Amino acid sequence: MARAKEFTVTIEDKPGALGKCFRALADRGVNILAFQSYVEEGESLTRFVADDVNIAREVLGGMRMIFEVTDVATVRVAHKPGELARAAGRLGENHINIDYSYCGMEPGSTEGLLVFGVDNVPKAATVLDELAAKS
Repeated sequence: MARAKEFTVTIEDKPGALGKCFRALADRGVNILAFQSYVEEGESLTRFVADDVNIAREVLGGMRMIFEVTDVATVRVAHKPGELARAAGRLGENHINIDYSYCGMEPGSTEGLLVFGVDNVPKAATVLDELAAKS
């Protein structure tokens, strides 16, 4: 799984808004595998990877949320020191620029899920697949 669909959602920057969005997803059985949220220019921008892309689209659309879905590169790595450095280093060695990154964990797994927004998703996916195969 070196590629995944990522949601980028614009959420009001007010108490409870993020919780309301994630509650609506949870109520429909959508599990968030990794996420990042930050405030920029008075709005909360949230990126996340969900286990059910289609239901997540339905939920966000039904809430009239402003969102987009894009491809990101992902890799599962052991939860130990140096794994993030190894993955980021391999991308750099292959001249792939990382625009942003975050991590999470899939249910039932002991491995971390690293998510990379990069300038070349197909190439990054190949590099990260190779990295995961060597682990």
